[in-house]
Amino acid sequence: MSITLIKNARVVNEGQITETDVRIVGQRIDAIDSNISPGPNDTVINANGCYLLPGMIDDQVHFREPGLTHKGSIATESRAAVAGGITSYMEMPNVNPATTTIEALEKKFDIAKESSLANYSFYLGATEDNLEQIKRLDPSKHCGVKVFMGASTGNLLVEKPEALEAIFRDSPVLIVTHCESGPVIAQNAEKLLAAKDTLTIEDHPILRDDEACYASSSYAVSLAKKYQSNLHVLHITTEKELALFEAGPIQNKQITAEACVHHLWFNNQDYKTLGNQIKCNPAIKFESDRTAIIQALKTGQIDIIATDHAPHTWEEKQVEYNQAPAGLPLVQHALLTLLDQVNREALSITQVVEKTAHNPAIRYAIQDRGFIREGHYADLVLVDTDSSTLTTHENSLYKCGWTPFAGHTFSAQIKSTWVNGNLVFDNQEVKATDDSAMRLSFKR
Repeated sequence: MSITLIKNARVVNEGQITETDVRIVGQRIDAIDSNISPGPNDTVINANGCYLLPGMIDDQVHFREPGLTHKGSIATESRAAVAGGITSYMEMPNVNPATTTIEALEKKFDIAKESSLANYSFYLGATEDNLEQIKRLDPSKHCGVKVFMGASTGNLLVEKPEALEAIFRDSPVLIVTHCESGPVIAQNAEKLLAAKDTLTIEDHPILRDDEACYASSSYAVSLAKKYQSNLHVLHITTEKELALFEAGPIQNKQITAEACVHHLWFNNQDYKTLGNQIKCNPAIKFESDRTAIIQALKTGQIDIIATDHAPHTWEEKQVEYNQAPAGLPLVQHALLTLLDQVNREALSITQVVEKTAHNPAIRYAIQDRGFIREGHYADLVLVDTDSSTLTTHENSLYKCGWTPFAGHTFSAQIKSTWVNGNLVFDNQEVKATDDSAMRLSFKR
């Protein structure tokens, strides 16, 4: 059984920063103490004052497998994830074919078992006629059910009130929602096209505006209150929606909210230079929205930070606005963007850890993860805030081969990542290890 001793680390955990040592034995954290003496078989790593964080738990990614693997795969995107300090992820159902049955869901777990470098779980996609499949979900084995409320393609779009009511009434697992109102978006398009012939990327936050988001997210919250459902609203993008969510700690909340790293980083002015690269749904909006979301992270109105990693090929993005797909690759650089937010004093490093590790573990009741505690799985990331990271298309690990952060120098560096005690990333190199990752399990 392997033993790793991390010496002199600045451990960030449960609101505190403590300089201490951490010993990993096998898959788990064995000891946390101020001065642990190395044994004869220990691999000793001197952290030299770097920060040791619990690995990021990303509750929203699109890894594109099966059916869309020209954009990404569980193998390629999980490699990029561990290089970015993400040790666990939950992946979305809008692949090909869509993940709308328990059989299709379990096939994805089988793929991940063979190819993922990070711990994994997968959402079942809700449709207007698969309620019996939703009822079969196991709360101890399945992370949740994804409901696209008013913005999706194919049979994953759920708009009929009777279908939504049944899902919110009967789901045995956490309901996570994409909230944008199709009718409001259509009305906005009609107004915009009355004044111009063709929409452009700079119209995106106006087309998919705060009214479109609020109409849908307020509906989801009202359904959750009516049926006492467990609801998690994904990727909040507007100041207007924040009134729907209570401030305070996440414990015992039945309705929670998430923000994504790109909505904390970019605003509508960035469309001028990045164009379709940052086209995503819901849209990146205005500076007032961005700053309000950051403030809501501090108050606890927003509980979790995720990525919504959604790669497309460079060629797919180099078309007219109306034809360009929505989504951008993020997992390799997500934690680095948040460490930049710490550097510019928008967030503290303890807040980053709370929103990316502690709170996802609490909200999803993940077994023995999300904290640096003796007995927990050793999902850890060592970061150096005295070193920087120049980001280029060439050094990104995404299968799509590009990043919206190209040319930016981040103020920190991901040094090492451990998944279940296995060193999977070190010294700018992904280290493939057999059976490093595990299926997430839930205490519920």
